[in-house]
Amino acid sequence: MSVKLRWPSYHGRVSRTPPHPEGWQIDLQQVLEAVVDPVRRSIVAQLDAAGHDIKCGDFDLPVSKSTATHHFTVLREAGLIRQYYVGTARLNTLRRADLDRALPGLLDALMGRAAAPSA
Repeated sequence: MSVKLRWPSYHGRVSRTPPHPEGWQIDLQQVLEAVVDPVRRSIVAQLDAAGHDIKCGDFDLPVSKSTATHHFTVLREAGLIRQYYVGTARLNTLRRADLDRALPGLLDALMGRAAAPSA
């Protein structure tokens, strides 16, 4: 199930905040297709390791800015990251809570961590 996202507008103007799927719209197939690419897995891993939001330009990526933009878009549309602006900087945050709710254990498996044993 691929969800077509549209940029929301306010009084006829396009919002600077890009569209994101709701938590219930996160689809396993789309997430797996997003993380099959090593650059996108690296973005997710860097966000996970940092534990805080990161500006697009602060990631250590072996690709051009335009290619990185494409990778961020794929991750955002799959529901893995949320992007927002602070001033002129676009920040990225890992949607861990939404992912854990929609696809329990998947993010930990992707990051190579063992899931905590259930009580």
